[in-house]
Amino acid sequence: MEVRLLEKGYKNNDQFYKDFLEDQIHLKDEYFSGEVVQLSEAPDFPIYIAHGSEEERKQLFLEAFQVISNSYLNTDRDIHFEELFWHSLLVTRKRDYLLKNYPKIEEGINHFNNIVLKKFDWENYIYKCVLGAQYINDLVEDETERKRYYGLLVDNLDLYNYIIKYEIFRNDEFLKNILDIIDELDLSKVMKAKIEGRDDLGKDERIGRRVIFEFNKSYPVIMSPMLEKEELKEVFLTYLGYYYDVSDLMTLK
Repeated sequence: MEVRLLEKGYKNNDQFYKDFLEDQIHLKDEYFSGEVVQLSEAPDFPIYIAHGSEEERKQLFLEAFQVISNSYLNTDRDIHFEELFWHSLLVTRKRDYLLKNYPKIEEGINHFNNIVLKKFDWENYIYKCVLGAQYINDLVEDETERKRYYGLLVDNLDLYNYIIKYEIFRNDEFLKNILDIIDELDLSKVMKAKIEGRDDLGKDERIGRRVIFEFNKSYPVIMSPMLEKEELKEVFLTYLGYYYDVSDLMTLK
């Protein structure tokens, strides 16, 4: 499959949006740079996972992780980590899929920009899934184990978001070690819990977010992304103890 890459300037363009709705983009050469990417396959997968029950969203995330792992990670990294590639693929090859599954797109350009042309960073669902799948695939060979880690990522999505928000923590070993620690100590629910009785903090502070905040605040005095898992666990429990009673967990170390 050939994917024609867009020319810069397509974002926030009312005419580009109208041409997408009317299936005219592929007919207008001025939208394209002349460069192409060749794909052996380009299967559909959920690209926007903002709605539905927790279980419904989990299944959509798992589907996205699996499809990306099996297909899109076979491309060069400078392709599947490139915003321009994904936007080009979506508007030229996924129009029907997008309109069927995300009808909000037809309600206005803001929905189109938020769902289809969203900046490719930690708030973008494709980015979350590509990065997570890449990290897990780089470190885990067994397919069953990979699926287990995808599940851990989804079960700890709020924490994962905060990890990948900070550039210094976009590290496959750090992410895997954090997931292992949370899994071993059965802390997924704790990480998502609101912090109570702390008027000095924000109104919707979560324990996991604050733990990552503490890691970030202590860097580079403590080079947490470089620590081995057992060393990292010691620091993790220290920071967790600022917001949660860890006395019972200390016996499980």
